[in-house]
Parts: sequence; C-alpha cells; structure tokens
Amino acid sequence: MPALYRLALNELQNKIDVIKTEWQIRDGFSPIEHIKSRIKDPKSIVQKMERKGYELSFENMEKYIHDIAGMRIVCAFVKDIYRLVDHLSIREDLRVLEIKDYIAHPKPNGYQSLHLIVAIPLILLEGTRWVKAEIQLRTLAMDFWASMEHILYYKFDKQLPSHVAEELREAAQAADELDQKMLRLRTEILQLSEDVNTGIKEHKS
Repeated sequence: MPALYRLALNELQNKIDVIKTEWQIRDGFSPIEHIKSRIKDPKSIVQKMERKGYELSFENMEKYIHDIAGMRIVCAFVKDIYRLVDHLSIREDLRVLEIKDYIAHPKPNGYQSLHLIVAIPLILLEGTRWVKAEIQLRTLAMDFWASMEHILYYKFDKQLPSHVAEELREAAQAADELDQKMLRLRTEILQLSEDVNTGIKEHKS
C-alpha cells in the first residue's frame, strides 16, 4: 500500500515540475519557490484513525485518511497560490476533491495555508486507480510561521502558554501584512517595467 502512495507522489511531482517549467518559459519566472513531499508514517496513520474512531483496516485507511501522501508547495505570493489552484482544478489528469482555504479563513491560532485533497491516476496492471493526496500551499512567510509554530508546539508539549500563543497570532498577522506588502511591490515593479518597455518601443518607432 505505501508503494502506491509513493508512486502517486512521484506522478504529482512530475505534473508540478511541468507546470513550473511552462510558467518559467512563458512568463520568465516560476511562482513556485520549492516543493517538499512525504509519506505519513504508519504510527501517525494508526493514531489518526484511532482518534477519528475508525476501525483499523486498509479499506478504512484508504477511504478516510486523505493525507497519507502529502506535498507542500511554497509560492512567493498569495496570488500565485490561487493561480496554481485554478490551474489544478481544470486539469484532466488530476481531480481536486476538496479545498480548505485557511488563507481566506485563518485558524484561531493564526495558521494560514490552502489545503487541497486531490486524486492522482495510476495506470496499473489491474487498470487505473485514483490515489488521494493532500497538497498544502503556502507563501514563504506562511511557511516560516508554520515551522516556528510546529517547533514551539512540541517544545511546550502541545500546550502553549497564553502569552506565547498570543505572540504567535501577532506574528501570523505580521506575516500576512508582509505578504500583502511584497505583492504590492511586485505589482508596482512589473508596472514600472512595462512602462519602461513601452517607452523604449515608442522611442524606437
């Protein structure tokens, strides 16, 4: 069973690599900064099934646990995240089954990310099998915040002091403000570049 999820992640990685290359060729840059993937370890799968009250079986694991195969895609800007989601939603070689938007609706602790549950087709000897995976999409600022939150969460044995939790929420707000500021700067730079290029063309003509 784990082999199927690894194969599904490899297929997903190939699709994302193609998207990155196409955007790089067409736009001169790729909005995807980096990608990380993992297979959930068996102990975590069992704990999640027990926590959710499911009987332990391969059938229930496949049916109810959607993040056994996981991929994190980090983009430079929030706008790029939604652009990538829109593209994935219309592809014929991938199915978007569920969207959880914690960017538009952050969690109470300040966590921001956009989660997709997707199904990836594997062409096997027995026929086509659609394997589920979770994709988390974040900006660089969101990813940094989530990494720090994870470290603190386990340092304090999953019980953060109230003042630390409050500072984390403030840090999440600061990360969001940074994302918005950088997006405004990119928009301004692109507009200035376009104005310069237009001026050069007009001067030549």
